[in-house]
Amino acid sequence: MKIHSFLALTACAALVAAGPALAQGSKKNSVTLAMVLEPPGMDPTMAPAAAIGEIVHYNVLEGLTKINVDGSVTPLLAESWTMDPDGKSYTFKLKKGVKFQDGEAFDASDVKFSFERAKDDKSTNKAKKAVFDNIRRIDAPDAHTVILTLDNADPNFLFRMGENTAVILDPKSAAGTATKPVGTGPFTFDDWKKGTSVTLKKWAGFRDAKAVKMERVTFRFINDPAARVAALLAGDIDGVPRLDAPQAVKQLQADKRFDVVIGNTAGKGIVAINNKKKPFDDLRVRRAVMHAIDRKAFIDGVLEGLGKPIGSHFAPTDAGYVDLTGATPYDPEKAKALLKEAGVATPLNVTLTLPPPQYARKGGEVVAAQLAKVGIVAKIENVEWAQWLGGTFKGNFDLTIINHVEPLDYMQYTNTGYYWGYDNKAFRDLTAKFAATGNAKDRAKLFADIQKQIAADQVNAFVFNPAQVAVARKGLKGLWASSPIFANDMAAVSWQ
Repeated sequence: MKIHSFLALTACAALVAAGPALAQGSKKNSVTLAMVLEPPGMDPTMAPAAAIGEIVHYNVLEGLTKINVDGSVTPLLAESWTMDPDGKSYTFKLKKGVKFQDGEAFDASDVKFSFERAKDDKSTNKAKKAVFDNIRRIDAPDAHTVILTLDNADPNFLFRMGENTAVILDPKSAAGTATKPVGTGPFTFDDWKKGTSVTLKKWAGFRDAKAVKMERVTFRFINDPAARVAALLAGDIDGVPRLDAPQAVKQLQADKRFDVVIGNTAGKGIVAINNKKKPFDDLRVRRAVMHAIDRKAFIDGVLEGLGKPIGSHFAPTDAGYVDLTGATPYDPEKAKALLKEAGVATPLNVTLTLPPPQYARKGGEVVAAQLAKVGIVAKIENVEWAQWLGGTFKGNFDLTIINHVEPLDYMQYTNTGYYWGYDNKAFRDLTAKFAATGNAKDRAKLFADIQKQIAADQVNAFVFNPAQVAVARKGLKGLWASSPIFANDMAAVSWQ
């Protein structure tokens, strides 16, 4: 998730000055990066905000596997693994001699505890339904072996084990993770200045501490894009892993002080629709919303062209992706006809709730103008991130704009309690059949069918897959150029 609308330059200067000048690239052992959003807590296993993982994942907290910048999966806390031929049982051999940052030893009992906690009926882990409910048994035959038995084979299971929802916590410190996470990673959680920054310190007890170059990592929260660019230009920060200020890209590319790399993300930018609220419980009205939106105009006007159009809740980087944008092209006249067919009197007054990211705030103005052309009058309601999570994300909205950054998160459409309120047994049956199918050809067809079903039901208006823009001062190496997941692997970052 990401940013805010532009303020006047004086306001930008005030915002930049409000925080201490933390960038210390000249010391060659510390770094300050800007983030758009401040997370509500630091426990990625119990809260949905992607910003949590940007700070703690791979830095403080680790899982069995690691997802690399190219999307490949390699061992992390697991030393190796084997899979049964039916794809329903994984045996992980754990690394020996690993400790948590409070001195507790890491072993199989911690994996068992963490995954049982994620499976628990009271769990708020966002991967509970898609991943942990599929784990039938968790066995720990010895301290360094974990056997996970699945109900259904999952070809993405090793990838799932590398997401921040699957990090391993220790029973003694797990309850305090939201405010002071304790993990096995290369950095310890040092300080959280609410509203300003989070600081991590290198952990001398890390198993490969010599390879970690940074002694101190600071994440500054600057949710206004102009202020973030101003902080870069002023030297107050060393980089922005996910810039989300597309208007500034050309300026920064021309500035010899910076390296600018444009890569890919797994993001799905959508106009989310409350399927439970009239008149959006009518498929024709949801399709009218989609036909009213000009994806190209949105991408060009809001993202400066740094994105790709999508037609379902899938990113072009997903293996087996099907381009479905042609099924619902920009067609205002079709939108008007669908509203009339559905018996909707125009003007139809609705509320468009917008969180802070620029793609939402600026994009909301574009979407509202496009909707108005077909008779849908969208009253814009700007909310802060906490309000969005506490209200919109709980189903209190008409329309909202949001970028879902988690990869392969289509299983959220099987969750009838999820904020957009989609309830279709046929879709759930389709995903169950996909999960239970081992034949590669059959799986490919079913995966395409899953994409088509979401699009056919027009659960949401699917608009854009954003590119990633990573900006760093010259000499700062190791920031991810792409985001298969939202993470900042700071052990790989150094000054050269």
